[in-house]
Amino acid sequence: MKPGSKNSYNSLSDLEIDNKTYKIYSLTKAEDNGLNGISKLPKSLKVLLENLLRYEDDISVNKNQIEAIKNWLDEKKSKTEIAYRPARVLLQDYTGIPAVADLAAMREAVKEKNKDPNTINPLSAVDLVIDHSVQVDQSAKPESFNKNVEMEFERNGERYSFLKWGQQAFDNLRIVPPGTGICHQVNLEYLSKVVWSAKYKKDNYLFPDTLVGTDSHTTMVNGLSVLGWGVGGIEAEAGMLGQPISMLIPEVIGFEVKNKMPEGTTATDLVLTVVKMLRDKGVVGKFVEFYGEGLKNLTLADRATIANMAPEYGATCGFFPIDDETLKYLRFSGRDNLTVKIVEKYAKAQGLWASDEIEFTDKLILDMSTIVPTISGPKRPQDKVLLTDASQSFKKSFEEITSKKEFSVSKVANTDYDIKDGSILIAAITSCTNTSNPNVLIGAGLLAKKAVELGLEVKPWVKTSLAPGSQVVTDYLEKAGLNIYLDKLGFNLVGYGCTTCIGNSGPLADNIVDSIQKENIYAVSVLSGNRNFEGRISPHIKANYLASPPLVVAYALAGHMDFDLYKDSFGKDKNGKEVFMKDIWPTNKEIEDKLKSSLSADMFIKRYSNVSEGPKQWQQIKTEKSSIYKWEANSTYVKKPPFFDNLPDQPEGFKKVKDARPLLILGDMVTTDHISPAGNIQKESPTGEYFMKHQILPKDYNSYGARRGNHEVMMRGTFANIRIRNEMVPGTEGGFTKLYPEEKVMPIYDAVVEYKKRGTDLIVIGGKEYGTGSSRDWAAKGTKLLGVKVVIAESFERIHRSNLIGMGILPLQFIENVNRKNLNLKGSELISIEKIEEGLNPSDKVTIEIKYVSGEIKRIKTLCRIDTNNELEYYKNGGILQYVLRNMI
Repeated sequence: MKPGSKNSYNSLSDLEIDNKTYKIYSLTKAEDNGLNGISKLPKSLKVLLENLLRYEDDISVNKNQIEAIKNWLDEKKSKTEIAYRPARVLLQDYTGIPAVADLAAMREAVKEKNKDPNTINPLSAVDLVIDHSVQVDQSAKPESFNKNVEMEFERNGERYSFLKWGQQAFDNLRIVPPGTGICHQVNLEYLSKVVWSAKYKKDNYLFPDTLVGTDSHTTMVNGLSVLGWGVGGIEAEAGMLGQPISMLIPEVIGFEVKNKMPEGTTATDLVLTVVKMLRDKGVVGKFVEFYGEGLKNLTLADRATIANMAPEYGATCGFFPIDDETLKYLRFSGRDNLTVKIVEKYAKAQGLWASDEIEFTDKLILDMSTIVPTISGPKRPQDKVLLTDASQSFKKSFEEITSKKEFSVSKVANTDYDIKDGSILIAAITSCTNTSNPNVLIGAGLLAKKAVELGLEVKPWVKTSLAPGSQVVTDYLEKAGLNIYLDKLGFNLVGYGCTTCIGNSGPLADNIVDSIQKENIYAVSVLSGNRNFEGRISPHIKANYLASPPLVVAYALAGHMDFDLYKDSFGKDKNGKEVFMKDIWPTNKEIEDKLKSSLSADMFIKRYSNVSEGPKQWQQIKTEKSSIYKWEANSTYVKKPPFFDNLPDQPEGFKKVKDARPLLILGDMVTTDHISPAGNIQKESPTGEYFMKHQILPKDYNSYGARRGNHEVMMRGTFANIRIRNEMVPGTEGGFTKLYPEEKVMPIYDAVVEYKKRGTDLIVIGGKEYGTGSSRDWAAKGTKLLGVKVVIAESFERIHRSNLIGMGILPLQFIENVNRKNLNLKGSELISIEKIEEGLNPSDKVTIEIKYVSGEIKRIKTLCRIDTNNELEYYKNGGILQYVLRNMI
């Protein structure tokens, strides 16, 4: 950390802790020296303010930006752009591999310009946690974990070898090997310090622990009072290379919590309620900050569960202040005494300790005593369903979506059972959202224990799995003696990673798949994850519900979404008595007592003491030591990305967009999963054809997520989600479009190849909240490689908008109640952006000309969603990495 050269508010001060002197940029002193009233700022904005004070240099950070945070208090909003520098970067392997590949390609580009390639190096600490590649190939068996690890290394040896090369080639890059845990849980339990320290020259500095991550659920660590959020891999790479994050000072919504949750409810019920409230409020691009007397009734794990799902409620972050619970968790998770002392003393000195004298842009209030058991589905995290209404809600959704009035039934070959519409075929305890929370996992274990003791069994058609976010989870389940009962119900350990939540649910049995296809069964998954978008969990499952771990176990026992958990019997116990939910649901006291006797700080210390070691398969990977990577010409996993090939010395500027063709016209809530799927690769697709040419068998396809180091695969997979609906091709699902003027229906990639031959510009048109969901850089990279110049939508999700700009794609927003529907767009139109070659400014009104087949011409105004001057520079350079590279060269 190199602090800025300016100190306009004379805020640099000393803080004594355990007879050692640390330098801090004191917010109290800054307030005394001219920043009047900043003690009333939200805690999250205080973290941003400290960052600006520390990096003030009159170049990227000036006095006006600092003043702007003080002036935020006037209207509780601001249009000022600031340059923010997080302390560190967190990557997972799906996004980490393309990031390392880009850095390797940048090194070659620098070398070609006769400069030192070693100048391309992360300047801040980067942790890459390999957690997205394990699949549930084997489940419900004692050997499932070992078998899945073996298959993971067989599939991903090439990728892992590349990452091992990166670890030795780049400074400040640490790899956390496969089988350790999910990046957000590892971040919470081990990597985060709440207050970071760094030495510069002779002095030790203290400052808030901050980060950005290449996964949208980086926000989980906000529960530990660490300000962090998800960015695209493109932005993260620029951040690694010393580029500040350009952002507008956000609005901050205060979320007051009161009272405590009633008996029988879980943190999952709470968070699904919070998601619904905040989605209804509309918090995209805003900070949410939690406060109030109810905080004392939320464990840190509860807070992390709520913070984790900030992307689902649309906020940039969901921040919690530092208080006694923060310190308790730090001690409990094995942090040393000095760390805890530093956090307490620094937080109190800086006004970051919990308090209620805060001014917010707007407020919401939740009385937690009103929380009731809840699930969410069948398509979106904000589709909240009260558990009391779940079976009726399912029937209603089923009828609306399928237009059927009765459930179809299909015999499963070589078994004595049938499946039907609504059968639950996957029940997965998965995802950092809930596996970071010991209360809900102990709850699941106790429910399993009671169920087994009463003689209940999981229905034979349900694929069950347990994929915790860290090894500590299995330690405390074993200490509690609950793993035995989970195993008996088929919830055996399958791996430490994202698995089902990211779409790595693995294959369903062939006879089950045949039965689904035979009667077009509307099958269901229930998972304790955070994402349930269409086509994400499994290609054969059409309805997906989010639920707490105990409810996942309960639904596995029920076997069908038509089952009413409040009224229906699971079956009879050994004495012939009907068993109901109330007979197996654990009490809060049972959970607390079991937790006290089974979880200790020693478990965290032991598990994280050798975090870089990894399984034997990781240790056996050998790599060649070199600063330049030797790309394998025949690799189908890791290829040199094309983004820096033949890079001109000067920026591209503003290029004309004339008579462009729509490639897709899409509806509302198109997710980054729709744009760039992470899961299964279909044999009958452009990607399947590419693999056929390279003699890759379907069993070795792996997933789109695992193939993100190969731009050829990812380009063909863009807009290839099996559930995407292109309105240009009514009545179809999947990656198809209509080639104009021929009006020929064909795969999107094939149409792109034809349009490229003709020199035709391409655009994409969308509805509201375009690009919601994961911070998937390939959703923008793939769009770029397909030749799309502009995306026009009614509104954009935060991360995807910045990713598009980061790839040199122009995001334009419909205004004045104009949209694709009232423009009657069919895809046959020719669209031009008027005078774009003359230049743009942030937030300009941009005129679009639409030529219809009839000869009619319409001109409409749109809003340029390049929001800041920094973003404008990225766009002019053809992307953020091209901008950084030109500056370095």
